[in-house]
Amino acid sequence: MGEFGIGQPVPRLEDPRLLRGEGEFVDDVRFPNEAQAHVLRSPRPHADIRGIDMSAALAYPGVLTVLTGADVEADGLGAIPNIVPRNRRDGSPMFVPPHTVLAVGRVRYVGEGVALVVAESAEAAAEAADLIVVEYEDLPFVTGTAAAVAPGAPAIWEEAPDNNAFFFELGDKGAVDAAFASAARVVETTFVISRITANPMEPRAAVGRFDRRDGRWTLYANVQHPHTVRGIICSGILKVPEHRLRVVAADVGGSFGMKGMVHPENVQVLWAARKVGRPVRWMATRGEGLLGDAQARDNVSTARLALDADGRFLALHVSTLVNLGAYLSIYGPHCGTNNVGGLVGVYATPHVYTDVVGVYTNTMNTGPYRGAGRPEAGFAIERVIDVAARELGLDRAELRRRNTIPPDAFPYRTPLTFRYDSGEFEKNMARVLEISDRAGFAERRAASRGRGLLRGFGLANCIEMAGPAGVDETMEIRLHPDGTATVLVGTDAQGQGHETMYSQYVNEFLGLPPGDVRVVAADTDVVARARGTFGSRSSCVGGAALKEAAEIVVEKGRRVAAHVLETAPDDIEFDDGVFRVAGTDRELGIREVARAAYRLGALPEGMEPGLGAVRTHVPPASTYPNGCHACEVEIDPETGVVEVLSYHVVDDVGRAINPLLVRGQIHGGVSQGLGQVVVEQIVYDEESGQLLTGSFMDYCMPRADDIPDMEIEHNDVPTTANPMGVKGVGEAGAVGALPAVYSAVTDALSERGIDDFDMPATPQRVWRALRRANA
Repeated sequence: MGEFGIGQPVPRLEDPRLLRGEGEFVDDVRFPNEAQAHVLRSPRPHADIRGIDMSAALAYPGVLTVLTGADVEADGLGAIPNIVPRNRRDGSPMFVPPHTVLAVGRVRYVGEGVALVVAESAEAAAEAADLIVVEYEDLPFVTGTAAAVAPGAPAIWEEAPDNNAFFFELGDKGAVDAAFASAARVVETTFVISRITANPMEPRAAVGRFDRRDGRWTLYANVQHPHTVRGIICSGILKVPEHRLRVVAADVGGSFGMKGMVHPENVQVLWAARKVGRPVRWMATRGEGLLGDAQARDNVSTARLALDADGRFLALHVSTLVNLGAYLSIYGPHCGTNNVGGLVGVYATPHVYTDVVGVYTNTMNTGPYRGAGRPEAGFAIERVIDVAARELGLDRAELRRRNTIPPDAFPYRTPLTFRYDSGEFEKNMARVLEISDRAGFAERRAASRGRGLLRGFGLANCIEMAGPAGVDETMEIRLHPDGTATVLVGTDAQGQGHETMYSQYVNEFLGLPPGDVRVVAADTDVVARARGTFGSRSSCVGGAALKEAAEIVVEKGRRVAAHVLETAPDDIEFDDGVFRVAGTDRELGIREVARAAYRLGALPEGMEPGLGAVRTHVPPASTYPNGCHACEVEIDPETGVVEVLSYHVVDDVGRAINPLLVRGQIHGGVSQGLGQVVVEQIVYDEESGQLLTGSFMDYCMPRADDIPDMEIEHNDVPTTANPMGVKGVGEAGAVGALPAVYSAVTDALSERGIDDFDMPATPQRVWRALRRANA
């Protein structure tokens, strides 16, 4: 309440200790007698392993053990599972490749782990790994998404000879086909969503410990979902009860979905720790991260839009190939299928149908990355609208306005399962066009042209599903006898500012100042139950569970206060941390009530001592953050360099818990979407299967001077899906930025007659496209 409550721009409580270097990341957690692990990775994209000579490595000074796929089999370790089941085209269950923690018999992508060397030092482990001789027999391979399903493409798995992993469809195909048959105009576009990787500030790292006294492991790792990771490792890989493994993730320096996977190294350090009887540490180099972190996106799509004579949308059909890599991450099929409902966008299109094919390739597996399918879906609808506007000779904003869902249509049931409860989509777009001065763009374009530069304006509406319905979260509040509180939260932070947000919630619900609140998360021995952080759900689902727990605390506190003040519980009012007898000045602060709650003589008969509560909230409906983005770029045709000049956002995240955190989340998401469109791309060489972007010399990351100042405004329309009215914000920026920045780039290129251009818009690729157009 007051300066710390909901809606206040409270500076991040986490930042002072992090800026002082007092965070607790995996590299800060040290144990006596640690051993170091190094992974020998395959240099071949597809090959049988005919033999492994480890003799020189085992004899190297300081080496404790060398483990291979043969040891995986001998020790009975299970495979990393896929937990998002899908079916083949004939309806049978999809084939799930056995993803073992080290390759068994065959490697299927460059970077796959072949051997694990454990030694006294990281240097000794790496040097010994260089002495291992692996005999490979090369096999045909394929790395490209479309190439994987071309006739004659080599099969990655015998069980999937056409490289098709699954077939997924959603929507009414018959109605869509009929609408296309009767349409006055049909437009079509094919596009590529490039492959990227997360590159978090803190690379992946893990330390495994095994205590022979009680047969328990502990994994210290910068994972995104400690409880999920524990469950998967115990049930499917180590095959032990969950109480035998503790997972701890204190501070985590970025994840964006990637660290939500169960990577092989998380298991390798646990396995090796038991083998050598010592703690085992592994930390990725940046090169290892580019090779072995779960990657993302990598789609090839065709979008078709049917319109009537007045430019009204009749139907949309989107077909997509999704590159899954050689194996499935635990959420492998998720991004290409679970969020396709976003294809509808903010538009009143009567009929929508989509079909998705997941394909295997000789590449690292893919998984969720900020937005997890939402940016790809938003890109599809926004891109085909831009194409339609060009072909019909209509203004892009006007075509969108004609088809936007009006405010009086809510709640609005879309053709693809979503149910929007609230929003002001047209207002968002009108405002972003105003603050970006779209009316003055022609004059700015002419000025750029006079300097020999190409200028483009990009526009994109966006909407996503957040805090999915039915996916529960648990929160616990413990008030101590002195009136301070420990809050055990089920969602784990990787930089989002959860400590600040949850402290603001507690201040709002219980009146405690942030200094009296300790937030604890990401330790499976301390937090009893948790789903974790994903899908922009912490503020809406976690917050709702926290509110319900606080209400139980208040109700119990009301009974304690009534007993102490000798009145009926119904006479007690609670506000801003004070229990007061209605209509009087008799009151007790929450500190006094907490103290009384631990004194047996101060409690009503039959009441348990203590003041706390645990609540699991199951959201009855999803939320739908939305907004509109506008972007302006300039391109130098002599060099191909793209400069993003300005960026404007009007967002609707429901009720903003902390405007500073909201702005930071939007800024970060936009930066990642911009990075993908302009510079980022994972590239595998089609001829050799090698990763060509194996360092930051080749994989370009956006820098501070690549990101423009952003003007961000809020049009908060509270949701009815939770009592706080919160819609979520973590992924919204990336959802809007991908289509908006691309729209600006292609608008600039259209001045030279270039209508088709696939991301990323690197200087080389833009320069070549302009030269081809000139020719």
